Amino acid sequence: MRFTPVTTFMAMAKLLLLLALAGCQSAPLQAQKDPLPSWNDGPTKQTILGFVRRVTTEGSADFVPIADRIATFDNDGTLWAEKPLPNEVYFVFARVHEMAARDPSLREKQPFKAVLENDVAYFQQHGAKAIVELLVATHGNLTQEQFAAEVRRFLDTQHHPKLNRPFTATAYAPMLELLAYLRANGFQTWLCSGGTIDFMRVFSYQTYGIRPDQVIGTELKRESKVIDGRRVIWRLPAVESINDKETKPVGIDLHIGKRPVIAGGNVLSEGDIAMMEYSKGRQGPSLQLLIDHDDAEREFAYQEKDNVSLNAARQQGFTVVSVKRDWRNVFGAQPGAKQTSSVEPAPMDRRSMAVPQFLQVAR
Repeated sequence: MRFTPVTTFMAMAKLLLLLALAGCQSAPLQAQKDPLPSWNDGPTKQTILGFVRRVTTEGSADFVPIADRIATFDNDGTLWAEKPLPNEVYFVFARVHEMAARDPSLREKQPFKAVLENDVAYFQQHGAKAIVELLVATHGNLTQEQFAAEVRRFLDTQHHPKLNRPFTATAYAPMLELLAYLRANGFQTWLCSGGTIDFMRVFSYQTYGIRPDQVIGTELKRESKVIDGRRVIWRLPAVESINDKETKPVGIDLHIGKRPVIAGGNVLSEGDIAMMEYSKGRQGPSLQLLIDHDDAEREFAYQEKDNVSLNAARQQGFTVVSVKRDWRNVFGAQPGAKQTSSVEPAPMDRRSMAVPQFLQVAR
C-alpha cells in the first residue's frame, strides 16, 4: 500500500478511534473496582453498596439530592479503637503527668493524686465529677493554638499501649474505606462524638479526611482575649456542652441543621442510639450502622449490659456490623514515623501511658 498524506491521515484517525473505543470499554471495568475491599462480601456490605447506589441514582425512588447527603459517625469505637480506654483519655493521663512534673503540689491534690497513684477507689467514689475535673484541668487554661500543639505532640510521640501502633493508626480500615466511598458519592462525612471537638479537629482530616469544620463534639467554654498584643481564643476550665447520647441530635441540628441520611455508631454505652434514631426519623431513605465489637483476636470484644444498643438495632431496623464476620481487615498497614506537626516535638514520659483501671469503672 502506498502511503500518501491522505492515507496516513486516515490511518492515524482509525488508530485514534480504536484507542478511544478501548478507553470507553475499559471504563466500566474500572468502575467495577471494589470500593470496600476490607469488607467481607455478604449481606452487610451489600446493604451499604445497595443503599448508596439507590440514593445517588437520579430517577430512583430513593434518590437524595447532594445537598442532603449527610453522614454522621461516632469516633471512639466506630472510626478508631476505644479499648482498653478511649484514646483521648491517654492524652489526659499524659497531661496530668506533665502538669505534676511542673507543679509537684498536684501530687497531693485530687483528682490528680488519684491518677498518679492509680487510685481506683477514689474514682469509684467520685465518678463522673472527678473525670470532668480532669478534663477541664488538662484541656483548659491555654490558647487554642497551644492546645492543638499539645495534641499534635502527643499523637506524634505516643503509641497505643495494647495495639503498639500510633493512636491515629488505630483507625479501622473498613471505616476509612466507607468514608472515602461516601465522599466519592457526594456525601458530607461528619464526626459526632463524645470526645472533645478540639482534640478531634487536630487529626480528623489527616486520619479520616473529615474537615475540622465538620466535627461535632464535647466543648469547653472559650473567650476572646488579647495576650502579648495578639488576640487569641482562650480555653476556659469549664464545660460548655457534652455531646453524648440524647445531646448528639442536638449537636447535629446545631452544626448541620439536617437529619443525617447515614448514621454510624457502636456498641458500648448506649451513646449512639439517639443519633441513629434521629437519622431513622428523617423523611425519606436512611441507613444506620451499629458496630458490634465481637472479635477478641484481632481487636477487642466487649458488650453492653442488657445489650441495649443491639436490642435497639433489632427493634428499629439498624444494620449491625460484626467486626468478626463483616471486616476482612481491622487495621491498615503501620504508617511510617512521619511527624504530624511541623516542628520536632519534645518527647513525652512513657510512664504516663500506663493503663489505669479507674475509667473502666466510670464507663
